[in-house]
Amino acid sequence: MSIDTSKVAKSNVDQAATAKKPSPIGAIASWADDRLGLAASQKKMVRKVFPEHWSFMLGEIALWSFIVLLLTGTFLTLWFTPSMTEVTYQGSYDQLRGIHMSEAFATTLNISFDVRGGLLMRQMHHWSAMLFIAAMMVHLMRVFFTGAHRKPREINWVIGCLLLLLGTLEGFTGYSLPDDLLSGTGIRAADGFMKSMPVVGTYMSFFLFGGEFPGESIIPRLYVVHILLIPGILLALVAAHMLLLVYHKHTQWPGPGRTEQNVVGYPLMPVYAAKAGGFFFIVFGVTALMGALMTINPVWKYGPYDPSKVTAGSQPDWYMGWPDGALRIMPGWESTIGPYTLSWNVFLPIIVLPGLAFTILLLLPFLEQWITGDKREHHLLERPRNAPTRTALMVALMTFYGLMWAAGGNDILAITFDLSINQITYFLRAAVFIGPVVAFFITRRWCISLQRADNDRLLHGYETGVIMRSPEGGYSERHLPIADTRAFTLTSRDRDQPYVPSTATDENGVAAPGGRLEALRARLSAGWFGHNVQKPTRAELEEGHAHAEHEHELQSGLDHPADGHQFDGHHTVDEEALRGGH
Repeated sequence: MSIDTSKVAKSNVDQAATAKKPSPIGAIASWADDRLGLAASQKKMVRKVFPEHWSFMLGEIALWSFIVLLLTGTFLTLWFTPSMTEVTYQGSYDQLRGIHMSEAFATTLNISFDVRGGLLMRQMHHWSAMLFIAAMMVHLMRVFFTGAHRKPREINWVIGCLLLLLGTLEGFTGYSLPDDLLSGTGIRAADGFMKSMPVVGTYMSFFLFGGEFPGESIIPRLYVVHILLIPGILLALVAAHMLLLVYHKHTQWPGPGRTEQNVVGYPLMPVYAAKAGGFFFIVFGVTALMGALMTINPVWKYGPYDPSKVTAGSQPDWYMGWPDGALRIMPGWESTIGPYTLSWNVFLPIIVLPGLAFTILLLLPFLEQWITGDKREHHLLERPRNAPTRTALMVALMTFYGLMWAAGGNDILAITFDLSINQITYFLRAAVFIGPVVAFFITRRWCISLQRADNDRLLHGYETGVIMRSPEGGYSERHLPIADTRAFTLTSRDRDQPYVPSTATDENGVAAPGGRLEALRARLSAGWFGHNVQKPTRAELEEGHAHAEHEHELQSGLDHPADGHQFDGHHTVDEEALRGGH
């Protein structure tokens, strides 16, 4: 076949080569890249790998709930008036028509009954706030249980704790805005909390309320804090959290092909982005269903706030329940110094205890690192059973939180179960100290038992359910070795190395500086690792496998040998007879 080169030559010689005209979007992208240089970084970003596991969705639920909060909050901002000016309600809710109330409460009723979709937006906003804080709390526990808070992610742990704290404060300022009887009772309680602080309490209250309680400034000020100050800080912290997640790379569970240096999973584009986008719509849809079908904060039932009234059976939102519980079970301790009264029964449970608990939560990664002496970077997660003391510590904190939370509803418990509220209070006063200790020791022993069970599977295999009889008449259960991938996962953990202090004295017999602190650190480290069961050594594994092979040889000489795979739940052997095809 011949090619007419004259036409080709003519087109190259007589006409200049011209580039195809770019599309408008391509031209804009090229213009932006020439000035911002985003193409190279974005190319690397879209190929960023994210591992897949159901527990990683907890953080996504918090993120998408925050997005729903922003969307619904923007809608509500257009209709809400944060004013304490007294007006007469003339809206469509008959039971309150003609009642004097603040403009904030009147516009809340207007949003609920007169704005199309307003009640749905209010309830979605409230439910998404609940989900946001709940998801952050569970995500924080997952991070601690799996060791994802260790180096180099200590700063991200601190950011997560700050997000939880700010989310709680944001929730409190939000449900205080409608100025109904329930939220007004909460603000009145907050005024009392501030006044319990020695010396500065009364000044802080006077400054915040713009005078004596309730004043006319608290709702506008809370509104600014709620829609501007805290959301801005939350957005900055969420952005920092995500940037550090990308910089440090995502943690992953141990398994074949997974090391401290790589990440096994799906790229951001298009797989992970599509899955995350779909999950956002699931979260949005569930929140919309909850807002449409489950009534929350029906302010029209409570009526406008009146300082002379208190809602019977009033309860704060669930995330404020534990400090409320501490307040309820605290003995009535007060001290009088001259003309001044110090209300320890309010100051200790509401001001000191939450601050102390939050400080401990912030310091957990640093305390663990100091006790264990572990300065290595960790990108593989740990099963909670492989860190018994850490797991037990978090369970103890959860137990303390849960008992305090239950104390916040001691009156409801008494009514529901026909019990004495005094007996419930006395029981919880003791339980908040005893319960966490009991939970700690039970959890640690439980984890150690699970470690022993894992070692048994590695050394002796799994139980098949097949019972064998020896020539001597003895019975034993047939064991088979676990799969190589499972064995690899079970052995993908480090051996525990308690901290060993340096010599307490130098060559001249002089005590080294910080010797007592180092000794304390060594004792804490020994207690931290306690009776942990270490994974088997290579020699122990080889010995265990040799014993299993020897047992298999002995059993294979029986008249009716069984390989152990039948009906063990691990293999599909349809219509395979157990005994020689009979």
